[in-house]
Amino acid sequence: MRTIVPVSEIMTKNIIALNRSDDLESAERLFKRHHIRHIPVVSGDIVIGMLSYTDLLRISFADAVGDDESEVDTVVYNMFTIDQVMTKNVVTVTSNTDIKEVAKIITSNDFHALPVVENGDLVGIVTTTDLINYLIKQL
Repeated sequence: MRTIVPVSEIMTKNIIALNRSDDLESAERLFKRHHIRHIPVVSGDIVIGMLSYTDLLRISFADAVGDDESEVDTVVYNMFTIDQVMTKNVVTVTSNTDIKEVAKIITSNDFHALPVVENGDLVGIVTTTDLINYLIKQL
C-alpha cells in the first residue's frame, strides 16, 4: 500500500519572496543570484501573486544579460511594476496536500510552481523540479 506523502516533505521552506513595492531589477537579481525561476509576491506573509523569470523575459531582454553581469539595463523595467507583470489569482496548496494532488494541479494547469500556505501565510513553494527530484528518489 502506498503512503500519502504531504508536499511539506519536498517543498522549499527557505522562501525568497518579493513585495509589490519591489522593482523588477531587484527581482531579476534574485532570480539570477539564487538560480530560481519563480518568486511569490507577498503582502506581509499573504501571497498576492507569483512572478516568474519568464514574465521578465516577456517584457525585456533579460536573457541577453549574462549571469555574471552586475549591471542590468533598467529602461524596460522602469516602465512596469511587479503588480503589472506578476500572475494574480494564484492557486495555492497547504503543506499537508498530497504530493500526487500537487502534481495533478501543476500538470492540469500548466504551472511550474505553487506557493504553499498555512492559514493564509506563505510557508513554502513547490516546483516541478521538487516533484521530479522526489520521483527520482522513488525509482
